[in-house]
Formats: sequence, C-alpha cells, structure tokens
Amino acid sequence: MQIIHSYGSKRLFIPSTYQLNSGGEKSNMAKKFKTKITEMLGIEHPIICGGMQWISRAEIVAEVGNAGGIGFITAESLETPADLRQEIKKIRDLTDKPFGINLSMVPEFGLPARTLQFCDVVVEEGVKVVETAGRSPEPLLPKLKEGGVKVIHKLTSVKHALTAQRLGVDAVTLVGFGSGGHIGNDNVASFILIPKAVAALDIPVIAGGGICNGKGFLGALAMGAEAVLMGTAFMITRECKIHQNIKDRLVETKETDTALLLTTIMNPIRCMKNKLADECLAIEAEGADFEKIITTVAGGKGQIAYDSGDPDGAPIACGQIAGLIDEVKSVRQVVDDILTEAAVLLNRLNGLAVG
Repeated sequence: MQIIHSYGSKRLFIPSTYQLNSGGEKSNMAKKFKTKITEMLGIEHPIICGGMQWISRAEIVAEVGNAGGIGFITAESLETPADLRQEIKKIRDLTDKPFGINLSMVPEFGLPARTLQFCDVVVEEGVKVVETAGRSPEPLLPKLKEGGVKVIHKLTSVKHALTAQRLGVDAVTLVGFGSGGHIGNDNVASFILIPKAVAALDIPVIAGGGICNGKGFLGALAMGAEAVLMGTAFMITRECKIHQNIKDRLVETKETDTALLLTTIMNPIRCMKNKLADECLAIEAEGADFEKIITTVAGGKGQIAYDSGDPDGAPIACGQIAGLIDEVKSVRQVVDDILTEAAVLLNRLNGLAVG
C-alpha cells in the first residue's frame, strides 16, 4: 500500500513499508535510519529525548525507548542517589529498551558531591550511557569510563565540543540558539552550529533543539548529525507527567512567545513567556544581584507548576519549536510521524534531483 501525501501542489508517496493500522493511524514499518548513534546505543531510531528537570522520569523515558528512541532520566530531579537507584529499577520494570541518565552540573553552584554519588549508582546499576551538561564533564569521566559508560556531553559551542572530545567523551549534542532551556552565550543558529561541529569533530554530533517533525529530523541528518535531541516535543505528549494546563499553554505558544532569562548572570535559559518570566526580566533590567535573580526562578517552582498546573508561577523551559506544535500526541505518534514525514521528504528530494 502506498500513502498519498500532499506537499504544496505535489502528490507524493510514502514507501509501501508504511501502512495503516486497524485504527486508521500510520504504522511505522519503514526502513530505519542507521547512524553511528543508533549503533553506539543499540536503538532503532536516531531520536533522543534529552534530560529535562522535573520531567524526565522513568515513565516517559520508558515510552521513548519503547518507541525506538532513547531518553535520559534526570538525576538532579531526585533527592538522593538511593532515589536514582529506585528510578532505574522502575524503568527496568517498564521497558527492556536502552535508556540513559542525565547528570546536570549547574555552573553557578559548582560540582556537588551528590553528582559523583549519582555516577557511582550509574556504574553499579550497569547503565550504559549518560548525558552530561552544565559544565565540563571532566570530573565525572574517570568513574564513568572505568565503568564502561558511554558519555554524551551536551553543550552550545564548537569550541567547547572540541574540548569535550579531547577529554574523551563519546559524542556531543550541540544545542542551537532557538532551543529551550540553557542555550549558552554564543547565540548561534543550528543551521550554522551543526555543520561546523561535524566538520571540526571526529566523534558523532547530535543536533539538539528546534526539531519536532520530519523536516527538522531530515535537515539535521543532512547537515551531518547522527541523531536529533528533542525536549519540547516530548513535553507536549500524553505520557508526559506535567499538568494538562501546562501542555495546553505550550500548544498555544508561538515561536515568538519565548524569552531569555538569566542573561545578566551569563547563563541564559529560554522559557515560555509568562508572569514569572516577566518578573525575572524586570528585576534583571533593574540590575538585581545573583541571589535575587536565582531566588526568583529557583526553589522548586518548576516542579510545583508542573504538578499544580499553574502556567504562570514558574519558568517553563521551552524552545521556539513550540510554534510548530499544535496538538498533544502520544510519544509513539511523535516518533512515527517524524519518520513518516522524513520518508515523504526523501521521496520529494529524490524527485527534485535531475541529471
């Protein structure tokens, strides 16, 4: 069976390996995209759900794995190393697919001893891959490498990616300017950042941020990325354990409805525009000191908002890609739709090639 898809004035065909299931939905049976990352991590599709504070817990990470990608449990969302160990047990009850642990090291507060204890749990539990972010992973690498753990470092510049490669990480995720969360200070768009990183590095590059569909996925692979990393797209899914009010607000968010907070302390974070974001921007404009700024956005406000459904009481990290998302899907539908659209676009591009 071939599925007809309209693209402008053209009628395109998805390869016959895409079929409709009994419910009339697209069932992804297409030829898989095999990359260095799928081989390294033993996953079906080069699609990654990055670690998100308060959000990336066992349930949604398991759903991403079951859909053929891989996700990362955010250790810093948990109180103790024992809690991380319990979360690892929980995900293993939910899936037999690969998963990883995100170890975030916030620059402002240095490297807490707890992060090194999280490393011990990762190694003792036989987790195969971690995502590091926030500052140099160098203090963590001896323990992780000795334990045979693959390390993917998430950063925002080619300069720091080269340093991470020299330190011995196995891959890097490059996060572009339009991404949600911490975006660094260079303000470089992904269309520039990814090709430059691929040209400069010998290790695999993952394209982070600004991706929610087959267009972004295929574009990232065309620029040389070995996988894509998404956050906002997985936030706006049925399985994500944030309040429906937050999801509804994110669906309403346009690409122009985000703001950069914490720029005055050189740690910009892209968030949805809301009352809390306006408050933070106002005190930064007034020249508030570090403590006042951090007190405004921190203190577990994000977790409270995600649980209570108050879309204005906390900084809600989200990328400009929210402007392309107009419905709440299942995790599997997000993944399947990306691959379906990518197949359509490959067909279109093949049709454009002449000579």
